[in-house]
Amino acid sequence: MSFFKIIPHFANKPVNSERNSTVLEKEKTILGIDPGSNVMGYGVVKVIGTKAQIVTLGVVKTSGFGDHYQKLRHIFERTLYLVDAFQPDEAALEAPFYGKNVQSMLKLGRAQGVAMAAALYRGVPIFEYAPLKIKQAITGTGSASKEQVAYFLKQMFNMEIRPKELDATDGLAAAVCHYLQGRNPAKGKSYNSWEDFIRKNPDRIK
Repeated sequence: MSFFKIIPHFANKPVNSERNSTVLEKEKTILGIDPGSNVMGYGVVKVIGTKAQIVTLGVVKTSGFGDHYQKLRHIFERTLYLVDAFQPDEAALEAPFYGKNVQSMLKLGRAQGVAMAAALYRGVPIFEYAPLKIKQAITGTGSASKEQVAYFLKQMFNMEIRPKELDATDGLAAAVCHYLQGRNPAKGKSYNSWEDFIRKNPDRIK
């Protein structure tokens, strides 16, 4: 059973983070992921020099799997597929938002963990950003709604975003946030391997 959808977006306006840059035209591909136990949004951004362009965005749906562990397996396999298909140089993930529902947070943390493990398994460095940080980078405010984030992405890249793509835009936002933070030394947390993640987050491993 597969609940996996790729939505190509090749015809969009490149975004330039520096208008008068003399930086060499280096290429980098960023995979952005917004983990979820029922829906995982993702987006791929290609950066050439200081310009960014959307390659694709989409969702991985796991609501059709009754067993939570089957959902985790599906997320792991689909993340591996995305890494193999688009060969990202770096991956940006939205960090879990810790609320009052312990069970929901546990499931969300597991979903993020298997997506992270899949990318690290393929040797892709991970950068983790808090939801507030991503919203601030895209919209200028940490209290922005999902719809507002999608609107700003639409304006930035001159692209159409359909209502059914809203879940995908959260993953895309993580990738764009990482792109915008590229010249800022105060990035989100980064990990080069699963061992590195464990060493830096002993409290998150039980």
